[in-house]
Amino acid sequence: MWLQWDWGDGPQIRSRKTQLFSAWLAWSRFRVVIPAWDQQLGTLTWCIDQALRQAGGAPTYLLTDNPRTVTVDHVAGIPVRHPEMVALGRHYGCKVQTCVPFDPESKGGVEATVKIAKADLVPSDANLLPAYRSFGELEEACRQFCDRVNARVHRETTQRQRVRLAAEREMLHPLPDQPHALALGDERLVGDDQTVRFGSVRYSTPPGHAGTRVWCRAAGEELVITARTGRGAAEIARHRLSVPGSPQICDEHYPGHPGGNGPRQPRPRPRTEAEAAFLAIGDGAQRWLAEAAACGAARIRSKMARAVELAAVVGAGRVDAALGLAAIAGRFADGDLASIIDHLAAELEIGGVVVADEAHSAQPGTSGWARLGTEAGR
Repeated sequence: MWLQWDWGDGPQIRSRKTQLFSAWLAWSRFRVVIPAWDQQLGTLTWCIDQALRQAGGAPTYLLTDNPRTVTVDHVAGIPVRHPEMVALGRHYGCKVQTCVPFDPESKGGVEATVKIAKADLVPSDANLLPAYRSFGELEEACRQFCDRVNARVHRETTQRQRVRLAAEREMLHPLPDQPHALALGDERLVGDDQTVRFGSVRYSTPPGHAGTRVWCRAAGEELVITARTGRGAAEIARHRLSVPGSPQICDEHYPGHPGGNGPRQPRPRPRTEAEAAFLAIGDGAQRWLAEAAACGAARIRSKMARAVELAAVVGAGRVDAALGLAAIAGRFADGDLASIIDHLAAELEIGGVVVADEAHSAQPGTSGWARLGTEAGR
């Protein structure tokens, strides 16, 4: 009927302190240890949700001590519960209880879990553990610790915790499909630029969420953004946590905009029937027009008309492929397109693309004869 939880000081990662959330099912002795950066209410709710899902159900009571995230006041010795904790218990079908102050017997099991976890996970002179290089390493160490301790034969029950957990799950309440809203993090409004602000840093979101509210939660070294979708709450983006002045913007979140910091190329917009017929050939035609214009090719309109005529004869697909190759190789002369089409028609293998350089001539000259005279004099 009881799940107990408590916090313990975790190891430091790059001079930043961590916390260890430790939970313990009183009957099976099944233990869960989850690392976190802080003990805030949103983080606590997420840790409780994860602990219940690892246990496979919800007990009747959730027991802890009296932090401000659980108890907001005491009146005549009676703890006044935090309203969000009441809502959390209602969501999972549990009742949040707090232990009597200075009474270790009411919460001794979970305190022992915290003590064991700190001894096995926090580097010290006794265990000689190396420092953690990332939060991910600490998460993996906590998973290994839980697998190890839950596979042991407990001294009191003479059974393995996982074996007793299978029996205890039959008495647990089923969990709701969605976590409590507070576990999703802090609520944020998505701006018109498809970004949210978290910790004075802008993070991008996929299209379709501008003007809506989402939830942001720091999970390890990443920011998880969750939104309501047609299937309920779902993760829509995940970014590496950043610092003010370094926004995290994903190019794939802006499919209609070119990525990077380079100049934006104008999109072709046909204004005549001839231009529309050429651009209708395909993407290769658009690429050819952009490259030919950038190179200052001559008689572009007449070459476009010639491409439309060739497309009517040999097919738009073949001409489109030839235009794409011509754009890559910088081949914009009068006969280049027809030459590439003939090469494709012969089904010859396309080798490395050679970019044409008009400053170099392939015509043989007299430099070889000059060297011959020099060698003859020797």
